Amino acid sequence: MTFLSRQTASSPEQQPDSEHPDGISSTEFRGAMAALAASVCVVTAGKDKERQGRTVTAAFSLSIDPPTILVSIDAHASLADIMHEQQEFSFALLSEKQQGIADAFAGKVALEKRFDEGNWSQWPSGTPYLLDAVAAFDCEVSAEIDLSGHRLFAGRIRSMVLDNSLPPLIWHQRHYTSVFLR
Repeated sequence: MTFLSRQTASSPEQQPDSEHPDGISSTEFRGAMAALAASVCVVTAGKDKERQGRTVTAAFSLSIDPPTILVSIDAHASLADIMHEQQEFSFALLSEKQQGIADAFAGKVALEKRFDEGNWSQWPSGTPYLLDAVAAFDCEVSAEIDLSGHRLFAGRIRSMVLDNSLPPLIWHQRHYTSVFLR
């Protein structure tokens, strides 16, 4: 086990970078966060030709009553602007068979081609709805917070679909993996 702090960092790669003078380096923090296994999700917003989406792992249940999730989106992403302007978004928890969708929405496919991956419909609200996901949610933005270059969106669930028979897609140590609990 290695303990790192500003006082104990000794090699150049362990030195805090200029943007983080009071803590550990960005490289070390990314390495530590790679060990945090997370469900792979896609957040989408917009209607018709205005649709946008991103793959995220920074998402979680915020509240059971009312049912609310929290997602983190890069504040400079056009998706964050659309979510802010329209005050709604959709959220899909991907299954292990949806790695292609995860890659597309992570930027490995041109923006205008992302929705070519997967089977898409729309919620009554008009936001994109990914069919065949482990779970899909239609959300109304109930709060936003700008923090550290990201915008946190709390989304109150308006509608949802769940298929517990599908194993979720997991991101761990910078690779896709899956768990199948039975």
